[in-house]
Amino acid sequence: MVKIVGKARKFFKIMGPGFITGAADDDPSGIATYTQTGAQFGYGQLWTALAMLPFMVAIQEASARIGAVTGKGLARVIKDNYSKRVLYLAISLILAANVINIGADIGAMAAAAGLLVPVHYAIIVVVIAAVILALEIFLSYRVYSRVLKWLALSLLSYPLTIFLVRHPWLEILKATFVPRIELSFGFLFIITGVFGTTISPYMFFWEASEEVEEERALGLVGEGGRPNISRNFLRHLRMDNFVGMLSSEIATWSIIVVSATVLNRNGVTDIRTAADAARALEPLVRTFPHAGEIAKVFFATGIVGLGLLGVPVLSGSASYALTEALNWKEGLNLKFKQAHGFYGIIIASILIGLAIDFFGINPIKALVFAAVFNGIAAVPLIFIISKIARSESIMGEFRSRNLSQVFVLITFSVMALSAALLFVMMFTKR
Repeated sequence: MVKIVGKARKFFKIMGPGFITGAADDDPSGIATYTQTGAQFGYGQLWTALAMLPFMVAIQEASARIGAVTGKGLARVIKDNYSKRVLYLAISLILAANVINIGADIGAMAAAAGLLVPVHYAIIVVVIAAVILALEIFLSYRVYSRVLKWLALSLLSYPLTIFLVRHPWLEILKATFVPRIELSFGFLFIITGVFGTTISPYMFFWEASEEVEEERALGLVGEGGRPNISRNFLRHLRMDNFVGMLSSEIATWSIIVVSATVLNRNGVTDIRTAADAARALEPLVRTFPHAGEIAKVFFATGIVGLGLLGVPVLSGSASYALTEALNWKEGLNLKFKQAHGFYGIIIASILIGLAIDFFGINPIKALVFAAVFNGIAAVPLIFIISKIARSESIMGEFRSRNLSQVFVLITFSVMALSAALLFVMMFTKR
């Protein structure tokens, strides 16, 4: 028993940027998109959870390895090796995608909290933004990373619900392994959102920069800023990354299954409000009186918990990208007075995102739109990452090998095709 506990502690200690990134991937935008997917198409897009796993692992491993090998965040690597045009494109995409996502996430958190607290939406939005800023600015990186790990447990509510509902398992197994594709605008819009909220631009920048933070915390950065890493360090990096991405896709699969069974099969095909989305968790608490109200508690807790995890990652990745491009001091390991610019960008990105919530946009619809925007913005960024990861002059002996290159390029091709077909359907109005 002691050995098992010891191994569990060692395993959890290894879990770091990859695990946090994977959990942050199922932020409120992800939950809303996957819930809408299950409600609208039933089990029709369930195959994406399995199909996207190797692509997700490949692109995130490449991003993490770039940060670990170079000792630099992704934006700084781009700046040092490519033209200003490429740098500005990358920075513009990550800033636009993240600010939209931040606004949508905070709005959804407020809408979910509003199910439990009879307080005006505007007040809840401001309080949530203030709490997130306080956590990100005033906690040290080590304490903050532990907080993020525990918030990741909010995802458990959906896998737990799986075991409390009677499902058509043969149909689910078939839908998991056999892709179904419809050439319609509605189908491609949602599936682009699924791709975008699964493989998001902010994850690339965040995981690369957090690997650098990890190296600094472990004292692995040598003279000239080049890390002294071993093969063992990279093995831990890959394990951390794989577990994080696998956990994310298990949660994705669970959310789609639950929403397809509980919502779609009961005639709920469009998620308009937080209360609509919360109904997917009613089976989790059906044995209790007032199951609908308790389901709202579970849903609100999960949305707020994952939002507290996701929004700091969004704002942090935006700040890493811009400060690296501007050669400012950056890092969550620094105090506010040591990195005014870095924390200033975090504050600005959250405040701009916050402003979006006062335009009267439906928070749930905004989440799905943010996911679709991410799916489009990720395409050129994946192409840039693939070039960096396989460059011998940048990565040296740790450059991507054939298998990694193939999966990253397939990821690029699949997401590019999805975005292109979406635009075609949009203009042909099919």
